[in-house]
Amino acid sequence: MQIDIFHDTVCPWCRIGKKYLFDALSEYKGKAVDIRWHPFLLDNSVPSEGYEFRNFMRQRKGMSPQQLEQMFNYTRSMGEAAGVILDFENVRLAVNTTLSHQLIELTPEPLKSKVIEEIYKVYFEEGLNLGSIDNIVEIAKSCGIYSPEIAQQLNDKKSSDAVVAQSDRARSLGISSVPFFIINNEIKISGSRSKETFINQFSAISEQ
Repeated sequence: MQIDIFHDTVCPWCRIGKKYLFDALSEYKGKAVDIRWHPFLLDNSVPSEGYEFRNFMRQRKGMSPQQLEQMFNYTRSMGEAAGVILDFENVRLAVNTTLSHQLIELTPEPLKSKVIEEIYKVYFEEGLNLGSIDNIVEIAKSCGIYSPEIAQQLNDKKSSDAVVAQSDRARSLGISSVPFFIINNEIKISGSRSKETFINQFSAISEQ
């Protein structure tokens, strides 16, 4: 079974959706699963130093401060229900995620999920700037995948351009929001659906 996942690393619903998917996969007893991760940059215009988070989000969403906090509270509660932490009090910056996707691209397949989870952790729990190459290098080190070659490739414009091109391609396919899942090039699941949603789709595939 092949699962294509379109995501961004500062998307709280992507963290929730990933958790539900992997919870479902932990119960899946079918054929081997091949997971392919695809970048979807929510806003590549954000500079590497980032923007002040709440001001950026108010402008982007067109919300009052009260409405924004209500949205954060709701999203946080949905994260708690899924078993993930979304600590918006610690998130200080809206950041550019290109470097984080570059690191994911450079990560060996068996370790991609671990690296992605660490990226979520440092952003949603510690509020680190993912636009800082030093922070991305520290993530690589903490996951045991750091090498001088990785540091060099993170600085390579071809690497960043490739991430942007993949994100643009996702939009050309009609994907407008994330998370977005495609199973076996056929079944499309948009948004952070429940574990049961994925289990039901896996069961349907097994019966084919």
